[in-house]
Amino acid sequence: MKRKVIIVGAGFGGLTAARSLKNSDCEILLIDKTNHHLFQPLLYQVATAALSPADIATPIRSVVNKQKNVKVILSEVKKVHLDNRKVFVSIEDEQEMLKEYSYDYLILAVGSKHSYFGKDEWAKYTPGLKTISDALYIREKMLLSFEKAELLNDDKEIEKYLTFVIVGGGPTGVELAGAIAEIAKRTMLKDFRNIDPSKTKILLVEASDRILPAFDSSLSDKAKKSLTKLGVNIFLNSKVTEINKDGVKINGKFIETYNVIWAAGNSIPSLIQSLNVEVDKIGRAIVQKDCSLKNHPEVFVIGDAALFMEDNKPLPAIAPVAIQQGKYVANIIKKNIPPENRKPFKYFDKGIMATIGKAKAVAQIWKLKFSGLLAWIIWCFVHILYLISFRNRYRVMAEWIWLYITNRNGIRLITHKLEEKK
Repeated sequence: MKRKVIIVGAGFGGLTAARSLKNSDCEILLIDKTNHHLFQPLLYQVATAALSPADIATPIRSVVNKQKNVKVILSEVKKVHLDNRKVFVSIEDEQEMLKEYSYDYLILAVGSKHSYFGKDEWAKYTPGLKTISDALYIREKMLLSFEKAELLNDDKEIEKYLTFVIVGGGPTGVELAGAIAEIAKRTMLKDFRNIDPSKTKILLVEASDRILPAFDSSLSDKAKKSLTKLGVNIFLNSKVTEINKDGVKINGKFIETYNVIWAAGNSIPSLIQSLNVEVDKIGRAIVQKDCSLKNHPEVFVIGDAALFMEDNKPLPAIAPVAIQQGKYVANIIKKNIPPENRKPFKYFDKGIMATIGKAKAVAQIWKLKFSGLLAWIIWCFVHILYLISFRNRYRVMAEWIWLYITNRNGIRLITHKLEEKK
């Protein structure tokens, strides 16, 4: 009898696990709230009009269409009964209408979501960047800000529309800040008559003493210099204490702006906490050395939703971790390895990198450190390589070449997604 495997989430970890079980004697049920796999590292480029959503997203069914042992469901998992080995999914978005599925193995790869550190009321004023809808909303708001400013004659009101505050100095915040600076000061410079986009103010706010805190301090300094050269104002050791429709308060000073973007924190979907297992302060499930839950060796949590300790440090919430864990767990399931015979998961660190703008990036690979053009070329190559389909690789590479030569973002469309989100 074939073993039943349920995988919740078709991100890097979940989809890798499903594909790694291609030739196994398993029936796989892959459940996701969306119908597409999203390449999140390039989501900021959708938000800043460099790429279209279809360039970085692929329908899940098309990825596994040749894999006969996989069934895909577009739905949301509402609860899991660990003792009964059952998963309950919603039907027609009605919480009270649930359908149950049983499993022999369960892989939870549910990713993460925005965290406003207890200030959830800020969410309606400062969007985060986790989904295509988030990216389109940010893109729409950014482009509309320039259009609205063009209609005005009041310099103070224009300044509110041309001021962008990005909260969080990690890779997402740094990449957003660099991209917005370039689109304002290079791409749009000749497109407006009443306003001067080069006067756009970009503020990057980081609570610690340097941006990109996960990187070596020398690379953080180089990233800071590159952003400053682009015209980005960086606020270190700074905390946001208030956000409303009129702006943001940083270190007690209120900055008037209609554009605040959140890139500061993550939390884990409530499904993990509903399992009644041990979690850390942001809601990650504390897993064993084989990525399974304590007392439930048939249930694995991988990727952002798992707290996996290695060398007394938690593994970072990045795609390579999720991919490697997906392959590791799939191998356990494929061979039906009992808990006592499972070798501990070992993460192979391939390095970290972040782009700052055109031909500028920082990369840290083992003990090697790169910056500038070389780091940017490495960054481009790695991201092209990790895209899931040839079509996406070709499209992204073509858009990057066009952008590099012309300095023209080709996806600057306003389709009023902003109104739909509200």
